[in-house]
Amino acid sequence: MAQTRDEETLPAEASGFSDMSDSELLEFLDLEDAEESGASLSKLGPSKPSKTEGKAVSLQNHKRGTNVSSPMDKFHLKYLYVTDLSTQKWCELQMAYGKELPGFLTPEKADVLDTGASIHLARELELHDLVTVPITTREDAWAIKFLNMLSMIPTLQSEGRIREFPVFGEVEGILVVGMIDELHYTANGELELAELKTRRRPMLPRAAQKKKDAFQVSLYKYIFDSMVQGKVTPAGLIHHIELCPDKPLGPSVLRHARQGGVSVKSLGDLMELVFLSLTLSDLPVIDILKIEYIHQETATVLGTEIVSFEEKEVRREAQHYVAYWVGHREPQGVDVEEAWKCQTCDYKDICEWRKGGGALSAVLEPQAKKPK
Repeated sequence: MAQTRDEETLPAEASGFSDMSDSELLEFLDLEDAEESGASLSKLGPSKPSKTEGKAVSLQNHKRGTNVSSPMDKFHLKYLYVTDLSTQKWCELQMAYGKELPGFLTPEKADVLDTGASIHLARELELHDLVTVPITTREDAWAIKFLNMLSMIPTLQSEGRIREFPVFGEVEGILVVGMIDELHYTANGELELAELKTRRRPMLPRAAQKKKDAFQVSLYKYIFDSMVQGKVTPAGLIHHIELCPDKPLGPSVLRHARQGGVSVKSLGDLMELVFLSLTLSDLPVIDILKIEYIHQETATVLGTEIVSFEEKEVRREAQHYVAYWVGHREPQGVDVEEAWKCQTCDYKDICEWRKGGGALSAVLEPQAKKPK
């Protein structure tokens, strides 16, 4: 598989499908610590100073009666990641604060990220070689992702297993992209999606985390199935991302394509090949959704979960989460029964939902605490 290397500074979305397979890596410390505490909102004791204390959090677009752009516009987003939506299932307000005040990556969280990423990379290298290809445009970056897809589709059909497969499609009018950890055929010929989740502690997550993970893989299936059923089109993708399909690809990308037996000149040419390959390769829809939890330190399998896919429920939840992104509603915090999640949240000291007992206050610009 090819990787990209920027030869100039590109926009944030230039990397194309950059969604991490194990996107919860940065959250594991918070999630697992919170799972152990089991604390309720009313019993939370004095907390250490927050990294966000003293900073004004600008969530004005959620004030009632104001005419402010949607979060999609505010954050200049052309698409969302699958993990953006699944993170909302954990705590939507935490995600909103995180967009406004990106948390500082502590050394402990950096170690968790590095370890989890290393595990995923090792698994990927079992099946694919990685080749770095220099890029200079957004079209080049997306072309690399499409070239990877073009090589993986026949590999799945002939060898029965691939890893790190990009997916993209429209969900409730918004383009959503992601990366499937693994696709393989079972002994019975069923197509199975296997999602790897690494755990810092040798224990399975609580139900709240499992529900979040289940929603993530369900979204993967919903999008992948739409792709192989021909419901996703090049025109739709270009419209959302605002790419130039006729722009010539860079020499490094073209050279890599030729080495793989692909003769194209532009991103549009390449996309046509990929979409034809998706619809003509007889790829089936995904039959089985499996989540595997492993211990980071020992690589021991802690357990597996088989997820039951309910399309109506997935669409209902996605519609609810997308409504926030398009500015149709305010962000919501957790129910009081799940207030234990607040225990390790970076934003608990400024959280208006927490201060308001489960509702956003009229003013969402927390001020610095006055010295005692």
